[in-house]
Amino acid sequence: MLQCSVGTYLLAMFLTRRPESTLPAIVRLLPVAALPMLLGGCDMVVMNPMGDVALQQRNLVLFATALMLLIVVPVIALVGIFAWRYRASNTIARYEPDWDHSTLLELVIWTAPLLIVICLGAVTWTGTHLLDPYRPIERLAKGRPVPPGTKPLEVQVVALDWKWLFIYPEYGIATVNELAAPVDRPIRFRLTSSSVMNAFYVPTMAGMIYAMPSMETKLHAVINTPGNYAGFSSNYSGAGFSGMRFRFYGMDDAGFAAWVARNKAAPAMLSREAYLALEKPTENAPVIRFAAVAPGLFDAVVSQCIAPGTTCPSAMMRKDTGAVASMKRMPSMATPKIAKPALTGGDAGEAPPKNPRDVQQRSNASPSNPTTL
Repeated sequence: MLQCSVGTYLLAMFLTRRPESTLPAIVRLLPVAALPMLLGGCDMVVMNPMGDVALQQRNLVLFATALMLLIVVPVIALVGIFAWRYRASNTIARYEPDWDHSTLLELVIWTAPLLIVICLGAVTWTGTHLLDPYRPIERLAKGRPVPPGTKPLEVQVVALDWKWLFIYPEYGIATVNELAAPVDRPIRFRLTSSSVMNAFYVPTMAGMIYAMPSMETKLHAVINTPGNYAGFSSNYSGAGFSGMRFRFYGMDDAGFAAWVARNKAAPAMLSREAYLALEKPTENAPVIRFAAVAPGLFDAVVSQCIAPGTTCPSAMMRKDTGAVASMKRMPSMATPKIAKPALTGGDAGEAPPKNPRDVQQRSNASPSNPTTL
């Protein structure tokens, strides 16, 4: 990162140098010659994925870029060619002021972009559905499908001000600003936010996914290579946004088991009271470990019913359902059954009466018929 900054600074100094500088041209070009070496320290993390989902996203970006360059590069090249060929000093160039149409040229101009748009649309549509963050992954890597019966690792993510809380319900532990997962095991993230909209992003593992208060979003991913990777918030959320970063560790099974044991040995417990204290805004928060987590904490965060005295929607619905069921069991509250009047007249299949007036009606619309009053 420091090398990137130094290289950018030198490039800016070169581009903004004073015209009246008396330095030799070779000396002025030295910063440009040193740029490849200085920029060698830059890590194009999006182009260097360590998980299969990120790899497929990288390939989609490269494919789309290559398709667009099929148009961009020839157009830019033709601009230079035409400017040079038809310059004012070139007297041998053909001059046709009345030319206005070419069927072949029109065919090329419209067909090439149309084919590229069709191809790009098909690839994007397919990739969008295959890489849907809500869709469970079907492979660990190319040619390696997920083994049948594999249980994904569930991680519940809460975006706080300004830190990240990770809850592992399978192990009953939680951490702040530190995430870990075993390699080659599917991961299912459930995400929410405590206050404002945020975005969870580990570039080497998968694309970013938003986390919003009172809502739950999902992300499915996998990490294929052990390592220490950067994770951060990619959506501005206030004063402490720049420090809202965490480390993501891809580990083998033994390393992940040791990491879980380390968290289980921590002295702190993540109760609801501890969560309310953790929820308060802090900047550049250190790593915190919790050996136990209050049951149903994540669902309570989603429903915004952590604070004492608040009722979760699920509890309210159960209460309403129980009230309705009890009302049905009370005789005084039961819906009275009203006997339906029997149909008058003959049974179906009998011959119709000779006189229509002989048919008894089911209403008292006619005072002349005493049987209906």
